[in-house]
Amino acid sequence: MKSSSVCKHFWPLALLGKGLVAALAVASISLSASAQAQSIVVASTTSTEQSGLFGYLLPEFKKASGIDVKVVAVGTGQAIDMGRRGDADVLFVHDKVAEEKVVAEGFVVKRFEVMYNDFVLIGPKADPAKTKGNDIVEALKKVAATNSGFISRGDKSGTNAAELRFWKMADLTDKMGVGYKSCGCGMGPALNMASSTGAYVLADRGTWLNFKNRGDLTVLVEGDKRLFNQYGVMLVNPAKFPQVKVAEGQKFIDWLISSAGQNVIANYKIGGEQLFFPNAAK
Repeated sequence: MKSSSVCKHFWPLALLGKGLVAALAVASISLSASAQAQSIVVASTTSTEQSGLFGYLLPEFKKASGIDVKVVAVGTGQAIDMGRRGDADVLFVHDKVAEEKVVAEGFVVKRFEVMYNDFVLIGPKADPAKTKGNDIVEALKKVAATNSGFISRGDKSGTNAAELRFWKMADLTDKMGVGYKSCGCGMGPALNMASSTGAYVLADRGTWLNFKNRGDLTVLVEGDKRLFNQYGVMLVNPAKFPQVKVAEGQKFIDWLISSAGQNVIANYKIGGEQLFFPNAAK
């Protein structure tokens, strides 16, 4: 009887304990969901990360919005494919033709222009193919004619797409010379390969300026208007992928194209040299 009385005495406390545990579990789930809602996944070209831009820009966005941005830095083609699968909330890339195509397909909502810089042809200071100048097509003709080493990213990135366009303009598709090598890699590794082998490589200027392992490499071709490099940002379509964080993703886009975001982009410099030029408000 005494034992039964003790059990009865503590039964309400047991219930209270179970209730407290349940309440804490619900609160934990709620907090977890809230934290999850305050982050987005951005699939982006490697140049925005390897140039150091994201390291400078994203903390400013976090201060302004409270939203964390998880970047998946891959080639533009791979980033767009992530959008087609609904594996990201926002795409931040640089291949206008491919971007307009994915908009037309309905996988993203709308394309916004954000900023630009340019591509440059990098090569050894001795310049064995005599490419130096401001004509990218003529430079590639000389690279092919001399069978000089050339490192292609070969990764369906925006830079790779631009490079292939230039070879096509030179009427040299599949005739790039025996020195042509496709690495299937990002901009940093491609530059490292060019540095170690004394080869030529097409790079975005931002990554080049942030590249530390230059060795004997230098900029040989720049200033050709065909080397213009535009970046765009797009929200993945929530009508196709309900899991897309629309409000948070749109906040990121709106901030990037606002005067605040554009000023942050303009203020990112290395050695006093501006890497990207904002052009959302044209």
